Amino acid sequence: MKKILFCFFIFPIFISAQINESDSLNVKASLSLTGFYQGGNVETLIFRAKTELGFKPWKNWVFKNQNSYVYQAFGKEKADEDILSLNFLYLNPDRKVYPFVLGFVSTNFRREIDLRSLFGAGVTFQVLSKKKNWLKLSLSSEYEQTDFTETNFNFSEYDGSESINTFRATAWINGKYHLFKNKIILSHESYFQPSLERGNNFRWQADVGIELPLLKFLNFKINYRHTFEGIVIEDQKQEDRFLTFGFTLKSY
Repeated sequence: MKKILFCFFIFPIFISAQINESDSLNVKASLSLTGFYQGGNVETLIFRAKTELGFKPWKNWVFKNQNSYVYQAFGKEKADEDILSLNFLYLNPDRKVYPFVLGFVSTNFRREIDLRSLFGAGVTFQVLSKKKNWLKLSLSSEYEQTDFTETNFNFSEYDGSESINTFRATAWINGKYHLFKNKIILSHESYFQPSLERGNNFRWQADVGIELPLLKFLNFKINYRHTFEGIVIEDQKQEDRFLTFGFTLKSY
Protein backbone atom coordinates (compact mmCIF):
# COMPACT_ATOMS: atom_id res chain seq x y z
CA MET A 1 0.00 0.00 0.00
CA LYS A 2 1.47 3.31 -1.08
CA LYS A 3 1.86 6.02 1.46
CA ILE A 4 -0.25 9.11 0.79
CA LEU A 5 1.54 12.29 1.73
CA PHE A 6 -0.25 15.60 2.30
CA CYS A 7 2.46 18.15 1.54
CA PHE A 8 0.44 21.16 2.65
CA PHE A 9 -3.05 22.32 3.31
CA ILE A 10 -4.22 25.89 3.48
CA PHE A 11 -7.72 26.45 4.79
CA PRO A 12 -9.91 28.12 2.17
CA ILE A 13 -10.08 31.87 2.69
CA PHE A 14 -13.10 33.72 1.36
CA ILE A 15 -13.13 37.45 0.82
CA SER A 16 -16.73 38.59 0.73
CA ALA A 17 -17.78 39.23 -2.86
CA GLN A 18 -20.22 41.80 -1.60
CA ILE A 19 -18.40 45.00 -0.79
CA ASN A 20 -21.31 47.38 -0.33
CA GLU A 21 -20.62 50.32 -2.64
CA SER A 22 -23.05 52.44 -0.60
CA ASP A 23 -20.79 52.33 2.49
CA SER A 24 -19.16 55.59 3.56
CA LEU A 25 -15.58 54.23 3.66
CA ASN A 26 -13.33 55.78 0.99
CA VAL A 27 -11.17 52.68 0.38
CA LYS A 28 -11.69 48.94 0.91
CA ALA A 29 -9.22 46.28 -0.17
CA SER A 30 -8.64 42.57 0.39
CA LEU A 31 -6.49 39.68 -0.81
CA SER A 32 -7.06 35.93 -0.67
CA LEU A 33 -4.58 33.13 -1.41
CA THR A 34 -5.63 29.50 -0.91
CA GLY A 35 -4.23 26.15 -1.90
CA PHE A 36 -4.37 22.40 -1.46
CA TYR A 37 -1.91 19.68 -2.48
CA GLN A 38 -2.07 15.91 -2.07
CA GLY A 39 0.59 13.55 -3.40
CA GLY A 40 0.71 9.78 -3.59
CA ASN A 41 -1.94 7.54 -5.11
CA VAL A 42 -3.91 10.53 -6.36
CA GLU A 43 -2.08 13.80 -6.96
CA THR A 44 -4.26 16.86 -6.50
CA LEU A 45 -3.31 20.54 -6.76
CA ILE A 46 -5.70 23.44 -6.19
CA PHE A 47 -4.68 27.10 -6.09
CA ARG A 48 -6.94 30.12 -5.84
CA ALA A 49 -6.20 33.84 -5.59
CA LYS A 50 -8.65 36.69 -5.26
CA THR A 51 -8.40 40.45 -4.85
CA GLU A 52 -11.11 43.00 -4.19
CA LEU A 53 -10.89 46.78 -4.22
CA GLY A 54 -13.42 49.55 -3.74
CA PHE A 55 -12.61 53.27 -3.71
CA LYS A 56 -13.96 56.70 -4.61
CA PRO A 57 -12.07 58.17 -7.62
CA TRP A 58 -14.21 61.32 -7.61
CA LYS A 59 -16.92 62.85 -5.49
CA ASN A 60 -20.17 60.82 -5.66
CA TRP A 61 -18.46 58.06 -7.69
CA VAL A 62 -17.41 54.59 -6.46
CA PHE A 63 -15.28 52.11 -8.43
CA LYS A 64 -15.36 48.42 -7.48
CA ASN A 65 -12.97 45.80 -8.89
CA GLN A 66 -12.87 42.05 -8.21
CA ASN A 67 -10.24 39.74 -9.72
CA SER A 68 -9.86 35.99 -9.27
CA TYR A 69 -7.60 33.20 -10.55
CA VAL A 70 -8.27 29.47 -10.17
CA TYR A 71 -6.00 26.55 -11.09
CA GLN A 72 -6.84 22.89 -10.46
CA ALA A 73 -5.08 19.69 -11.55
CA PHE A 74 -5.86 16.05 -10.76
CA GLY A 75 -3.34 13.33 -11.52
CA LYS A 76 -1.12 15.98 -13.19
CA GLU A 77 -3.93 16.70 -15.67
CA LYS A 78 -5.17 20.30 -15.68
CA ALA A 79 -8.88 20.55 -14.88
CA ASP A 80 -9.33 24.31 -14.48
CA GLU A 81 -7.43 27.52 -15.15
CA ASP A 82 -9.80 30.46 -14.98
CA ILE A 83 -9.40 34.23 -14.79
CA LEU A 84 -12.25 36.59 -13.93
CA SER A 85 -12.22 40.38 -13.66
CA LEU A 86 -15.39 42.26 -12.63
CA ASN A 87 -15.44 46.06 -12.76
CA PHE A 88 -18.22 48.45 -11.72
CA LEU A 89 -18.44 52.24 -11.64
CA TYR A 90 -21.33 53.66 -9.59
CA LEU A 91 -22.74 57.19 -9.47
CA ASN A 92 -24.30 58.40 -6.19
CA PRO A 93 -24.51 54.91 -4.61
CA ASP A 94 -25.77 56.47 -1.36
CA ARG A 95 -29.12 57.20 -3.01
CA LYS A 96 -32.07 54.84 -3.16
CA VAL A 97 -31.78 54.52 -6.95
CA TYR A 98 -28.44 54.98 -8.77
CA PRO A 99 -26.87 54.08 -12.16
CA PHE A 100 -23.71 52.14 -12.95
CA VAL A 101 -21.56 50.92 -15.84
CA LEU A 102 -19.81 47.55 -15.88
CA GLY A 103 -17.12 45.64 -17.71
CA PHE A 104 -16.31 41.93 -17.26
CA VAL A 105 -13.47 39.87 -18.74
CA SER A 106 -13.03 36.13 -18.15
CA THR A 107 -11.54 32.85 -19.39
CA ASN A 108 -12.61 29.29 -18.54
CA PHE A 109 -10.43 26.29 -19.36
CA ARG A 110 -13.01 23.58 -18.60
CA ARG A 111 -15.74 25.38 -20.55
CA GLU A 112 -13.16 25.91 -23.34
CA ILE A 113 -13.79 29.66 -23.32
CA ASP A 114 -10.71 31.42 -24.68
CA LEU A 115 -12.00 34.89 -23.81
CA ARG A 116 -15.33 36.36 -22.76
CA SER A 117 -15.92 40.12 -22.54
CA LEU A 118 -19.09 41.87 -21.47
CA PHE A 119 -19.81 45.61 -21.25
CA GLY A 120 -22.99 47.42 -20.29
CA ALA A 121 -24.88 49.72 -17.95
CA GLY A 122 -27.78 49.53 -15.53
CA VAL A 123 -29.49 50.84 -12.43
CA THR A 124 -29.61 49.65 -8.81
CA PHE A 125 -32.56 49.92 -6.40
CA GLN A 126 -31.85 49.81 -2.67
CA VAL A 127 -34.82 47.84 -1.32
CA LEU A 128 -33.41 47.70 2.22
CA SER A 129 -30.64 49.99 3.41
CA LYS A 130 -29.51 49.78 7.02
CA LYS A 131 -26.10 49.79 8.64
CA LYS A 132 -25.76 46.00 8.85
CA ASN A 133 -28.68 44.75 6.76
CA TRP A 134 -29.21 45.54 3.09
CA LEU A 135 -30.98 44.22 0.01
CA LYS A 136 -30.44 45.45 -3.55
CA LEU A 137 -32.06 44.77 -6.91
CA SER A 138 -30.27 45.73 -10.14
CA LEU A 139 -31.28 45.67 -13.80
CA SER A 140 -28.75 46.05 -16.61
CA SER A 141 -28.17 45.45 -20.31
CA GLU A 142 -24.89 44.30 -21.84
CA TYR A 143 -23.16 43.31 -25.08
CA GLU A 144 -21.21 40.06 -24.78
CA GLN A 145 -18.60 38.39 -26.96
CA THR A 146 -17.41 34.85 -26.18
CA ASP A 147 -14.56 33.18 -28.09
CA PHE A 148 -14.38 29.37 -27.83
CA THR A 149 -11.52 26.96 -28.56
CA GLU A 150 -14.00 24.34 -29.87
CA THR A 151 -16.88 24.74 -32.31
CA ASN A 152 -19.22 21.81 -31.53
CA PHE A 153 -21.95 22.85 -29.10
CA ASN A 154 -24.91 21.32 -27.29
CA PHE A 155 -27.18 23.19 -29.72
CA SER A 156 -26.33 22.41 -33.36
CA GLU A 157 -27.39 25.89 -34.55
CA TYR A 158 -24.12 27.25 -33.04
CA ASP A 159 -21.83 24.57 -34.52
CA GLY A 160 -18.90 25.99 -36.46
CA SER A 161 -18.96 29.32 -34.61
CA GLU A 162 -15.68 30.23 -32.93
CA SER A 163 -17.30 33.33 -31.43
CA ILE A 164 -20.85 33.79 -30.07
CA ASN A 165 -21.96 37.40 -29.61
CA THR A 166 -25.23 38.65 -28.16
CA PHE A 167 -27.01 41.43 -26.32
CA ARG A 168 -28.13 40.45 -22.84
CA ALA A 169 -30.39 41.67 -20.07
CA THR A 170 -29.48 40.89 -16.46
CA ALA A 171 -31.50 40.89 -13.24
CA TRP A 172 -29.36 40.87 -10.09
CA ILE A 173 -30.39 40.53 -6.45
CA ASN A 174 -27.99 40.56 -3.52
CA GLY A 175 -28.12 41.20 0.18
CA LYS A 176 -26.53 40.72 3.56
CA TYR A 177 -28.11 40.35 7.00
CA HIS A 178 -26.73 40.19 10.55
CA LEU A 179 -28.97 37.88 12.59
CA PHE A 180 -29.30 36.86 16.23
CA LYS A 181 -27.32 39.82 17.58
CA ASN A 182 -24.58 39.42 14.92
CA LYS A 183 -23.98 35.74 15.75
CA ILE A 184 -24.88 34.69 12.19
CA ILE A 185 -24.33 36.62 8.94
CA LEU A 186 -26.39 35.52 5.95
CA SER A 187 -25.46 36.71 2.45
CA HIS A 188 -26.80 35.93 -1.00
CA GLU A 189 -26.02 37.02 -4.55
CA SER A 190 -27.91 35.79 -7.63
CA TYR A 191 -28.45 36.77 -11.23
CA PHE A 192 -30.40 35.66 -14.30
CA GLN A 193 -28.89 36.64 -17.63
CA PRO A 194 -30.87 35.84 -20.82
CA SER A 195 -29.91 36.73 -24.36
CA LEU A 196 -32.17 39.30 -26.03
CA GLU A 197 -31.71 37.46 -29.34
CA ARG A 198 -31.72 33.69 -28.66
CA GLY A 199 -34.00 31.97 -26.15
CA ASN A 200 -31.60 29.07 -25.45
CA ASN A 201 -28.63 31.35 -24.72
CA PHE A 202 -29.01 32.18 -21.05
CA ARG A 203 -27.23 31.62 -17.75
CA TRP A 204 -27.92 32.02 -14.07
CA GLN A 205 -26.10 31.77 -10.76
CA ALA A 206 -27.18 31.52 -7.12
CA ASP A 207 -24.68 32.04 -4.30
CA VAL A 208 -25.56 31.70 -0.59
CA GLY A 209 -23.19 32.11 2.36
CA ILE A 210 -23.46 31.72 6.13
CA GLU A 211 -20.77 33.26 8.34
CA LEU A 212 -20.09 32.77 12.04
CA PRO A 213 -17.96 35.59 13.52
CA LEU A 214 -14.88 34.38 15.40
CA LEU A 215 -12.87 37.60 15.79
CA LYS A 216 -13.39 41.21 14.70
CA PHE A 217 -11.94 40.61 11.22
CA LEU A 218 -12.29 36.82 11.00
CA ASN A 219 -15.40 34.73 10.30
CA PHE A 220 -15.95 31.04 9.64
CA LYS A 221 -17.94 30.63 6.41
CA ILE A 222 -20.02 28.00 4.62
CA ASN A 223 -20.73 28.84 0.98
CA TYR A 224 -22.90 27.17 -1.68
CA ARG A 225 -22.86 28.19 -5.34
CA HIS A 226 -25.01 26.80 -8.15
CA THR A 227 -24.38 27.89 -11.75
CA PHE A 228 -26.02 27.15 -15.09
CA GLU A 229 -24.62 27.91 -18.56
CA GLY A 230 -27.02 27.50 -21.49
CA ILE A 231 -24.52 27.23 -24.37
CA VAL A 232 -21.70 24.76 -23.68
CA ILE A 233 -19.38 22.56 -25.70
CA GLU A 234 -20.96 19.28 -26.79
CA ASP A 235 -21.08 16.58 -24.04
CA GLN A 236 -20.39 19.11 -21.27
CA LYS A 237 -22.84 19.46 -18.39
CA GLN A 238 -24.61 22.81 -18.12
CA GLU A 239 -24.71 22.93 -14.32
CA ASP A 240 -22.01 23.19 -11.66
CA ARG A 241 -22.37 23.07 -7.88
CA PHE A 242 -19.79 24.13 -5.28
CA LEU A 243 -19.97 23.65 -1.49
CA THR A 244 -17.00 25.17 0.34
CA PHE A 245 -15.93 25.78 3.93
CA GLY A 246 -13.35 28.25 5.16
CA PHE A 247 -12.77 31.70 6.59
CA THR A 248 -13.51 35.29 5.68
CA LEU A 249 -10.81 37.92 6.24
CA LYS A 250 -11.71 41.60 5.88
CA SER A 251 -10.13 44.95 6.66
CA TYR A 252 -13.33 46.79 7.61
